[in-house]
Amino acid sequence: MIKPLAQPGRTPLYLELAREIQELVEQGTLRPGHRLPSVRRMALQRDVSISTVIQAYTVLENRGVLEARPQSGFYVCPRLADGVPVPRMAKPMAKPSYVGVNDLTAEILTFSTDPSYLPFGAACPDPSLFPNQKLARLLGSVCRNDPALLGRYAMNWAYDPLAREIARRYLQCGAPLAHDELVITVGCTEAINLCLRAITKPGDTVAVETPTYFGFLETLQSLNLRALEVPTDPITGLCLDATRDALAHNDVKALILMPNFSNPLGACMPDEKKAKLCQLLAEYDVPAIEDDIYGDLHFGERRPKPLKAWDTDGRVLLCGSFGKTLAPAMRVGWCAPGRYLERVRRLKFTNTLGTPVILQKAVSDFLRNGGYDHHLRSIRRAYHGQLHLFTQAILRHFPAGTRLSRPEGGFILWVELPPGVDTLKLHRAALTHHINTAPGALFSVKDRYRNCLRMNCGLPWSDTIEAALRTLGQFAAQQLR
Repeated sequence: MIKPLAQPGRTPLYLELAREIQELVEQGTLRPGHRLPSVRRMALQRDVSISTVIQAYTVLENRGVLEARPQSGFYVCPRLADGVPVPRMAKPMAKPSYVGVNDLTAEILTFSTDPSYLPFGAACPDPSLFPNQKLARLLGSVCRNDPALLGRYAMNWAYDPLAREIARRYLQCGAPLAHDELVITVGCTEAINLCLRAITKPGDTVAVETPTYFGFLETLQSLNLRALEVPTDPITGLCLDATRDALAHNDVKALILMPNFSNPLGACMPDEKKAKLCQLLAEYDVPAIEDDIYGDLHFGERRPKPLKAWDTDGRVLLCGSFGKTLAPAMRVGWCAPGRYLERVRRLKFTNTLGTPVILQKAVSDFLRNGGYDHHLRSIRRAYHGQLHLFTQAILRHFPAGTRLSRPEGGFILWVELPPGVDTLKLHRAALTHHINTAPGALFSVKDRYRNCLRMNCGLPWSDTIEAALRTLGQFAAQQLR
């Protein structure tokens, strides 16, 4: 039972109630999935107002402790697998290497667009999670109110109201940006591509996390750049000692990383580590391209600051998009390239002239009037719950000794199976059951992570997903036998 409410003193009643409920969750008295008393019942039990209980529950919802279920009430949020070993950190890479073309990437992306295959392989959330109807109405309204937009070239760096909204949101999370230093791009992929082209030339070495997002490797390969893989902790991100060693012994021209909920590990660098990394980059005079696409998908109370928040001399090129949070198909991204702004602008002009103003305006209108923060809370709860369900099912069905990442944001899970499991063979077997996976070998330029998988948990839970995970576990067990 919940203890009687302590004397609040100067602390507001709702915060005191929130603190006591959170303590019960942390102690295990209130377990994941436990339904809390209704707002009215809690108010009667504690002799407080209904508004006090609503405020307390809302605080806990924002912290990721509780989740609200329509017509059902408030429940304790699921917790990811405490006590399960995390994947092991890789060893440093001896020397940089050119990226070879991997046909498997194209195959996985192709199967991900086939509705007859379960899309475990691509980091594509289910379309039902996005406010598609509201965006469609906004897009139609933009076209009706200014149809001439359809007849104009989009020769611009940014639609000003959208740039201001993006800058405002970064200011709220501790990274002040001027709206006129933003370039709106065709997704985050174009932003990364433009930034790499602005600071490197063919043959240069670029340091990357390992494992790293295979899209980064594909971009490096297309630009004839060499990759130097730096070990990355599955909880706290890029290893700074290994980064210093890589910069000291190699002519590294750039670093590309995801400090917030990296793909595929889901790691989030602590603030002090981000600050030290910025100092290290300044010491060796190396720019960093930061992909912040998952930053808004945090499960905790506050959005983690981007690396850009500690950038004092414009060497961090911040990139992001609305592809994982709002509208994947609209392909609206951005970059804040700091001291490289003019180079990126010129490259944007030669690359795509500009990003369609119609799409920018529709997104801007949603940010200002469409309830974006409410939507973010909803989608974060969905991702958090789905990660928990995937985690528990993998622990049930995969072989003993399987290791799992513990992301505190996003919807990607990194799975390390026992040695002896070849996930490329597992992928081939799974395709015969119309299950598409992402083998670990995709996430390195070397022959690493042969026993690992990246799992897309951005899919609403169903019996079909449970059965597919059971099938994958059976295939893995057969390999071990």
